[in-house]
Amino acid sequence: MVKARVRLGALATGVVLALSACGGGGGSSNEAVDGDWDEVVAAANEEGSVLLYSSHNPVNLEALKAAFEAEYPDITMEFVRGTDAELNPKVEVENQTGQGAADVHMVTDRAWINSAIETGAYSEKLRGPEFETENYQSEDMVLDDTFALMSIAVFGLGWNTNGYPAGLEDVPDVLDPKLDGKIGIVNPAGIAVYVDLYRYLEDTYGEDFLTDLADLNPRIYPSALGIAQALTSGEIAAAPIVSPLVNDIAAGAPVDFQLAPKPWGAPWYTHVLSAAAHPNAAQVLANFMATEAGQTALSAGYGSTLPDIEGAIATADDVTLADSADLSPEDVAEYTAKFEELFVN
Repeated sequence: MVKARVRLGALATGVVLALSACGGGGGSSNEAVDGDWDEVVAAANEEGSVLLYSSHNPVNLEALKAAFEAEYPDITMEFVRGTDAELNPKVEVENQTGQGAADVHMVTDRAWINSAIETGAYSEKLRGPEFETENYQSEDMVLDDTFALMSIAVFGLGWNTNGYPAGLEDVPDVLDPKLDGKIGIVNPAGIAVYVDLYRYLEDTYGEDFLTDLADLNPRIYPSALGIAQALTSGEIAAAPIVSPLVNDIAAGAPVDFQLAPKPWGAPWYTHVLSAAAHPNAAQVLANFMATEAGQTALSAGYGSTLPDIEGAIATADDVTLADSADLSPEDVAEYTAKFEELFVN
């Protein structure tokens, strides 16, 4: 069973990037077929196109596109990449106007997901055979038969092998006095995912952990990417929480990475949009994302939903998943003030 924390949440993950790779078309007369899966696939081939909205890493989305088109050569997959804050309003407008561009939506904002489930306005029931397998039978893996857990952004321990050759085994290891002024942490100001992260650190390692960390004068960065870059350059020597340094290590950078014994991650859920211009191709893409080939494309440097996926750093059962159901903007503002008092003032 996937572990989920209801009290804490995450609204977005990753680095803010501009939208890319536009495609698709609204106002289509395509209709979802009522037949079996073979008929759905045949109708998807006739539609010939599918568009995904996602905040996932664009490298992984390109890999997904290549794998999907290899499996379904009659269907062209395109994607628009942006943050939840950018893409969720687009989904809402397309739904309201009935002029859908996107067919499938990959989202981390649990508050938005819960609202969508409550209204029932944005999603179609998932139909693919992968969602009938044992892997997707728990309530944590598929929400309301419409949102399927598809990938996890897992954070872990990072260090510069020249600056701190001893390395890290667990988060409290960064409280080494030798790391005074050489630790990188992320600024949670206005970003719910990072508020969730800090609350998780307090829950897991005790309320004194952040106070002790502040005493070591850590450097504050706007994003996990900034921390990764600072580790690579040697500007800092260690970080208790950073995105996987898989590509940096492969490129020969003097860094190393390891999951903590109790890793934390932000989940992506995927749903088929009610306003989809290509409703059958949407079902085929969502189903493909849950297959071994789809998971392999999505999971390089991330957590997977299936076991034994090449390139995945964890599976869903390994990670405590963030849940933003009750993390309001007021909560984020309140915690930001607490953080600034501790680390900035």
